[in-house]
Amino acid sequence: MNRLNRMAVLWLAGWCVAVAAPAALCAGTAHDYAKWEKEIAAYERMDRTNPPPKGAVLFTGSSTIRKWTTLAEDLPGWRVLNRGFGGSEIADATYFAPRLIFPCQPRMVVLRAGGNDLHNGKSVEEVFADYKEFAGTVHAALPGAQIVYLALSPSVARWEQHEKEKALNQLVEQYSQQAPYLKYIEDYDVSLGPDGKARPELFVADKLHFNAAGYQLLAARVRAFLARNSP
Repeated sequence: MNRLNRMAVLWLAGWCVAVAAPAALCAGTAHDYAKWEKEIAAYERMDRTNPPPKGAVLFTGSSTIRKWTTLAEDLPGWRVLNRGFGGSEIADATYFAPRLIFPCQPRMVVLRAGGNDLHNGKSVEEVFADYKEFAGTVHAALPGAQIVYLALSPSVARWEQHEKEKALNQLVEQYSQQAPYLKYIEDYDVSLGPDGKARPELFVADKLHFNAAGYQLLAARVRAFLARNSP
């Protein structure tokens, strides 16, 4: 092989590596739905053993929902179901909706998610697109149900993304005005103090998740919404 041919072969090999590397990276970072299988299967077993009431208010989303262990007592007078799974993104709620949401036949679906999405590198626009897909998926299966977005509120641990959270909230709020079945609960400011910063006393030691005091403030917003919007 002469020198010219060797250079051509080397150039072609380098080009192949440059093209293949991003594809391999993308394949390696594909969204992993399987990691939630154990939690979703546990919910399914629970529902088979103790079927949930139809027409309830179903809460789903990430750890703010999963860790809301006082949900039923915080919302007296409403039949509520907690179907949160911590660390999840909006895409996970969409993917598992046929197993987690649809069989319960709720009259209202409340989603609190999006913070992990932003933290994991998605843009505000990408997370908003995921929410629209979630709303469309749920509405197609449950056309009589209201779909409610429970806004993100800043935490101490992830304060660096508070502007992105506010931007996402605003997009969802505007979108929710387009159809009567879409609703929005504003609670961005629920965790903020007079200085406009997240209040450390509302969070557990990790400064990310609400403590009892934080959940009481969140519950007050949700109760006020349900009082105005329950059919």
